[in-house]
Amino acid sequence: MAERKLLVLFGSQTGTAQDVAERIGREAKRRRFQCRVEALDSCDVANLIHEQLVVFVCATTGQGDPPDNMKMFWRFLFRKNLPPSSLCQLDYAVLGLGDSSYPKFNFVAKKLHKRVLQLGGNPLLPVALGDDQHDLGPDAVIDPWLLALWDKILALYPLPPGLEIISPDVRLPPKYTLHYLAEDSPHLDGGLIQPTAARAVPSELHPFSARMVSNQRVTAQSHFQDVRLIEFDVTGSGITFSAGDVVMIQPQNCPEDVQQFCQLLRLDPDRRFVLKPTEPGTSLPALLPQPCTIQHLVTHYLDISCVPRRSFFQLLSYFSTNELEREKLQEFSSAQGQEELYSYCNRPRRTTLEALWDFPHTTCAIPPEYLLDLIPRIRPRAFSIASSLLAHPDRIQILMAVVRYKTRLSKPRRGLCSTWLASLNPEQGDVRVPLWVKKGGLKFPADPDTPVIMIGPGTGVAPFRAAIQERVAQGRRGNCLFFGCRQKSKDFYCQAEWEELVTKGFLTLFTAFSRDQEEKVYVQHRIQENRRLVWELLSSGSAHIYLAG
Repeated sequence: MAERKLLVLFGSQTGTAQDVAERIGREAKRRRFQCRVEALDSCDVANLIHEQLVVFVCATTGQGDPPDNMKMFWRFLFRKNLPPSSLCQLDYAVLGLGDSSYPKFNFVAKKLHKRVLQLGGNPLLPVALGDDQHDLGPDAVIDPWLLALWDKILALYPLPPGLEIISPDVRLPPKYTLHYLAEDSPHLDGGLIQPTAARAVPSELHPFSARMVSNQRVTAQSHFQDVRLIEFDVTGSGITFSAGDVVMIQPQNCPEDVQQFCQLLRLDPDRRFVLKPTEPGTSLPALLPQPCTIQHLVTHYLDISCVPRRSFFQLLSYFSTNELEREKLQEFSSAQGQEELYSYCNRPRRTTLEALWDFPHTTCAIPPEYLLDLIPRIRPRAFSIASSLLAHPDRIQILMAVVRYKTRLSKPRRGLCSTWLASLNPEQGDVRVPLWVKKGGLKFPADPDTPVIMIGPGTGVAPFRAAIQERVAQGRRGNCLFFGCRQKSKDFYCQAEWEELVTKGFLTLFTAFSRDQEEKVYVQHRIQENRRLVWELLSSGSAHIYLAG
């Protein structure tokens, strides 16, 4: 009989594909498969030739690009020298997650499906194309596709004699077990972030603990939006970047939320624990120190402010001792209850912490070892770098709008990372922020004579500030910027800097202040008014055009 092993590989940018991959992993365990769930870049691609059964779950990002955690896999898979029969032993299925409002809808999943087929793989089903635009989200496609998938898989890999599918009423064991340490055990406190070893270039697994140098509000106090220009010192980090690159920042939960969470779940924040994987071969969470305190876990790891997914309510229903709460949780995790869940969670942007408040009997019954199955980790946030190393050596600056908006919930919604960064005051001591740098999507021309037209309304001007600083430091003059905001007196970021460059002849600047006159004026109006100049730069100067929002 064929060995009943299943490998689920995911490429995920925001965590949705990972969530779906973990759901497939749970369903596989119920069907008695030995199952591993891994990010595509964490698995050794060369070993695919030894696998018999693989399900790929992959998102498409940007303009048809693969997510960051499958880029190496992607390059390997499309190597020209792979023999066409490399994967002839492989039964596989591909589940894609995309958004049909983009032209390259589910491009990565379609291309992956086709490539594995070219390499001799045997597709179990046509590729599934989950769509964010559907009223019920990607689940509208995923639910029926998975039912068909399990029928196919069980026909090829039947259950061992005498074993049945584990009933959905039975709770599966957690991924890790949590072992509390005795109060008096020796402390091995490694501090918050390990300083990056000099040799290693900072990355997600080894962020650099950068000192915040300044945190300055660049909108008028009377303006509705709080926008900050924040500077970090990256001396000694080995970080290098060019205009258009992106800085990744690892945020943390605010102390009030952490305290509330610990109270709701009756957790002692100072308790120390170690994690042990339930199944051999499962790796420990890379970003958690061992041993770790509950306080550190909740502050730096568990994303208690994210909008919870369907899988959260499904797992939560198993802990419920209260019939009313359990019924509601089961409804939220059923296919029929998805519209209800959407209006409870997604539409008002209700957070995980707020959802836990609404199910108090269940929440105080959550076993701590299930926390890592229940709540995803905090994801890093990306910011366009708004400065150049040529103008500001050893420094990274970002231009950041503090995210705050109203929904039907009484409390305003706040962005996790921007709220945290805005709250830090470098004048009150040493403030450190974990960060690393990633290549961005904007590449500026290498030829010094190529003119550049940049359209950057609002904080979209950030990467262009980096580009202009870089180009001015190199003595390049063909810089044309269209900038738009609401009012000249309130949110004209970096006004003095732009005006000085205009005076020195380095910059041609066009501004649109939409609310400073009766009729609204936007950057597109300024482009239209200056169409002759724009056309001349394009036709005779072969200018490059850049747009950031």
